[in-house]
Amino acid sequence: MTIRKGIPADVPQLFELVQELALYEKAPHEVTNTPEQMLKDGFGDNPLFGVLVAEIENKIVAMSLYYYRYSTWKGKRLYLEDIIVNENFRGRGLGKALFDATITEGRQTDCTGMMWQVLDWNEPAIQFYKQFNTRFDTGWWNCHLDFDK
Repeated sequence: MTIRKGIPADVPQLFELVQELALYEKAPHEVTNTPEQMLKDGFGDNPLFGVLVAEIENKIVAMSLYYYRYSTWKGKRLYLEDIIVNENFRGRGLGKALFDATITEGRQTDCTGMMWQVLDWNEPAIQFYKQFNTRFDTGWWNCHLDFDK
């Protein structure tokens, strides 16, 4: 297994992982992003996100997509949008290796911490995150406002 930063040529495989995650979360109809948009947003003049990939035999089998946010209370934070491991490669330590690499990325870029979300029904993910002494917040609701194009 190799973990490295993502490059533009990775986008088609990254998008496949995104679609796989949407199926797992029972929401494939919610994906409105495209590979073209991911390419522009992640590798254009002003990248909006970073991505780490895990490869086995030159095939991307897992990814960690993150970006930076700013907290008035905590300062610069790394936000882990998604960590996705292909179903056929789960249980091999890829998720932990990517999570550790993402933590390292946050530390190396002077972040004060890392944040992410987990679905309340995703017990395997919740148990995974507990091994890192994760603090799970209560009392906060996620809010969304979608803009029509």
